[in-house]
Amino acid sequence: MRELTYADGLREALREEMIRDPNVILLGEEIGVFQGVYRVTRGLLDEFGPERVRDTPISEAAIAGAAVGLALVGLKPVAEIMYMDFLPICLDQLATQAAKIRFMSGGQLRVPMVLRTQYSLGRQHGSQHSQFFPSWFLQVPGLKVVLPATPHDAKGLLKSAIRDENPILFIECGVLYRTKGPVSEGEYTIPLGRADIKRKGDDITIVGVSRCVGEALSAADKLKDRGVSAEVIDIRTLQPLDLGTIVDSVKRTGRLIVACDDIKTGGVGSEVSAAVTEAAFDYLDAPIMRVACPETPIPFSPPLEQEYMPSANRIIQTVERIIA
Repeated sequence: MRELTYADGLREALREEMIRDPNVILLGEEIGVFQGVYRVTRGLLDEFGPERVRDTPISEAAIAGAAVGLALVGLKPVAEIMYMDFLPICLDQLATQAAKIRFMSGGQLRVPMVLRTQYSLGRQHGSQHSQFFPSWFLQVPGLKVVLPATPHDAKGLLKSAIRDENPILFIECGVLYRTKGPVSEGEYTIPLGRADIKRKGDDITIVGVSRCVGEALSAADKLKDRGVSAEVIDIRTLQPLDLGTIVDSVKRTGRLIVACDDIKTGGVGSEVSAAVTEAAFDYLDAPIMRVACPETPIPFSPPLEQEYMPSANRIIQTVERIIA
């Protein structure tokens, strides 16, 4: 195992897939000459040239629309939208076109594209550059949604997403780009639709999403000193959702918390809570709890932003409410 950053894991995935398949091309704002705002595409223009690493105009609608067209003619585009906040600008291309074409053509047409984006909560980028709303896309049949939390998973999940024959929304986390973790040597992929148990436990299940996986693991370490054994599950893909892994865990622990950087109303925690209630209500020893952001725009002030974000301490406080 090597220690790589989250950004390095993503870059390795892109490079390896571009070597493996000449139909894989990259497009997005400043991904070539400027090597990407977060340096994920650093060096790829020099290696693969401007035909396969394409700088685009500042138009999210054009980027997503071009990716749909490129996928329809047999290429494997990986398009980048610089901030998740800008996804609504290309919602028609992504949700109305890319996600529906295979169904509407009776399987005759496919749209094998990946739309990479990131959310900057925790980076003091303000209300219009820090939003996180993955649950919006639960209402888009035909679109897969991937949320890696570690360098190892970022690489393996991105490789699987590029090889998939369906449109993928691949949501990265800006504050994780420079975090380091072990990444396997050699070729590997991680199947989409499979959650990962990051830590075994017996007393409570904590489901983490993206950045909140790390917060959940930190909380579990502290809870161990208080005599509470917490199981931490990294959801990894929201669509398809690995409900079975979560339900099996809840059947053993009897308690569930979902920690996510979105707001509580209509968020990921709401969907997971409802699904687990339907599948395992009789196994629950306490109400399912959600740790999420307040229902306000994201503050720019660094201290206020930190207070706004779900944290290990808030997870611990929530655990203490439901474990007597």
